Amino acid sequence: MRINEITNWAYGVTVVLTVLSGTAFILSAGSANQERIAVEEHLSLDELSEQLALGAEERTDEARLYVMRGQDRHLKAFHDKEAEEQRLEEAIKDIKALGASDAELAALVEVGQDAEALDQLENAAIIAYQNGDRAGAQEALFGPEHDRLQTGLLETVTRFRELVKARTETAVALAQSRSDWWGLAAKTMLAVTAALFLGVLYFVLKRRVAMPLTRMTGIVTRLARQDYAVEVPLDRRRDEIGEMNQAIHIFRENGLERDRLDAERRADQLTKDFILQMMHRLQACQTQGELADVVSRFAPQIFPNLAGQLYVLNDSRTMLTEIGSWLDPQLSATSFPTGACWGLRRGRPHLSNHGHGDIPCQHLGESDVAGLCIPLTAQGDTIGLLYFEERPDHDMAAESSRLYLELIAENIGLAVANLQLRDRLTNLAVRDALTGLLNRRRLDETLARHGRDLPDRPLACLMLDIDRFKRFNDEFGHDSGDIVMQYVAQMMLDAVGEAGTCHRFGGEEFTILLPDATETAAFALAERLRQKIATTPLSHGGRILGLVSVSIGVAGSPVGGPVSTLVTRADAALLEAKAGGRNQTVLAGAVKLADQASRNSA
Repeated sequence: MRINEITNWAYGVTVVLTVLSGTAFILSAGSANQERIAVEEHLSLDELSEQLALGAEERTDEARLYVMRGQDRHLKAFHDKEAEEQRLEEAIKDIKALGASDAELAALVEVGQDAEALDQLENAAIIAYQNGDRAGAQEALFGPEHDRLQTGLLETVTRFRELVKARTETAVALAQSRSDWWGLAAKTMLAVTAALFLGVLYFVLKRRVAMPLTRMTGIVTRLARQDYAVEVPLDRRRDEIGEMNQAIHIFRENGLERDRLDAERRADQLTKDFILQMMHRLQACQTQGELADVVSRFAPQIFPNLAGQLYVLNDSRTMLTEIGSWLDPQLSATSFPTGACWGLRRGRPHLSNHGHGDIPCQHLGESDVAGLCIPLTAQGDTIGLLYFEERPDHDMAAESSRLYLELIAENIGLAVANLQLRDRLTNLAVRDALTGLLNRRRLDETLARHGRDLPDRPLACLMLDIDRFKRFNDEFGHDSGDIVMQYVAQMMLDAVGEAGTCHRFGGEEFTILLPDATETAAFALAERLRQKIATTPLSHGGRILGLVSVSIGVAGSPVGGPVSTLVTRADAALLEAKAGGRNQTVLAGAVKLADQASRNSA
């Protein structure tokens, strides 16, 4: 017989036995319920009988107390007890519904007759007492007839209780016997069911077929769905099942290896995609801040286990300054000398603290955390540093990703070099080479843009001219003249700060634009600047050049006139200042008032 046939037969027999044992349990529970009902009947009838006997005695006591004392409260209590007795008698009359026997019913009838006779005797005694026959009432209640009736009532109640007790005890015993029998039958069938189940289970386990086949079926199903995470226990049995198990094991190992290779390929492709996206965005950056933000956003996606920082060299090429970081690196400082990094010294990537196999960079110090420094170069010139640091509880992945790291560093270096070259070209296009101030071209662009976009926004203009500038060139040489112009330009930058922009207008003339400034505020700033220049002596090459003074013209827009005439009005005020004796500041509005006054006088 096949194993599946054996298990099917065993399952069918088990179901049948389970149903039979369940039925036996139900019948046992029904018998137990009958036993409970019989006990409840016995208790209920016994309690009613006892209450009836006790009530009769209490009613008699109240009647006797009434005929002896004459107090109405005893009469009232007598009638209350009488009503209670009638209620109990009515309740006992319903015992037919509880399955009372004929003897119980006959005893019940006799109880009713005795109680009725006793009631009549006691009521007659009370009436006699109320009619003034006290002696007769007491004789009736304490006489032999009353004792006989009361004793007969109590004996009849006692007999009734014994009959009820005998009947209910028989019913309880019968119900208990049935319950025990059905319970035993149910337990027996359950024991047979359990024995059958254990026998079949032992048989299947002994043959070692059902369980291995079931397990391998589930494994094969999951493997067919490419779920290679399923565990395949290696069974070394030398039979067909063992060979099948070994084949499934080999199939799973091949699937795991294929999944691993696919995962590495997908991860590598994702890394390449991120690198390509970062390169495209690096090419579109216009400032080093934008470039640092792009690197800080994409580096954690490309290398999630590596924190890092991006550094650039300062203009003097002596210090590295951080412009961006990601994933909170802990070791490297925000700035450090170029000589503190072995990567910059050697001009090639340097790995520190990786198994303590090489000397660590000075900007990292001694630590168990590995750090990788990759110089940023462009056209053979070092311009910065890309630093990577292993994160806590992560393995150092820099060695395995060295090719990608160097590729990223190369592109970042080219992008930084392009931005620096763009900044230098921009400065050459918009700044004066001698003073470093913005040039005349940038001044014209700024005025045109302000007049086009913000014509109603206040703008003040200061025109400065160095007084008797030719004297410095003639007496001390043209180098001294350059020093004077650089000195005045620096004074302008210090005085204006972030409030405006400084331009070289041409020759020894300069222009200052102050957005959102009134003519009054611009005049005050011009006076401070003029006085500061005039009170600071200047020397060059060990020779005292003397004091330098400037003449300044101030004009405002739109109150004083449109932006298009702002420089012209400021220049007119400057000419007025020079004509008035130099080393003074003239407001364009004051020039207009003076011209108007002169025309009026003429």
